Amino acid sequence: MADQVTAAELRNFVERYEQLEAEKKEISDLQKETMAEAKGRGYDTKALRKLIADRKKTPDQLAEEEAILDLYRSALGMA
Repeated sequence: MADQVTAAELRNFVERYEQLEAEKKEISDLQKETMAEAKGRGYDTKALRKLIADRKKTPDQLAEEEAILDLYRSALGMA
C-alpha cells in the first residue's frame, strides 16, 4: 500500500527538514554578519538591502517601479 507510513521514512523527512532549518539559520546568521561588516565599514545597510532587492528585478520591473514612484512624487510635490 503506497499510503502506508513507515517510521523510517517519516523520520527521514523530519530529519531532512530539520537539517534544512539549521542550514537556513546558518545562512541567515552569515547574512547578518555581512551586513554588520558593511555597516562597520561605513555603508548604509538600508541602501544595500534596496540594491540587493533591485538586482532581483528585471529592467522592466525596475522601470515600472521608478515610473510609479516618479508619478507619486510629482503628485505630492516632491519632484
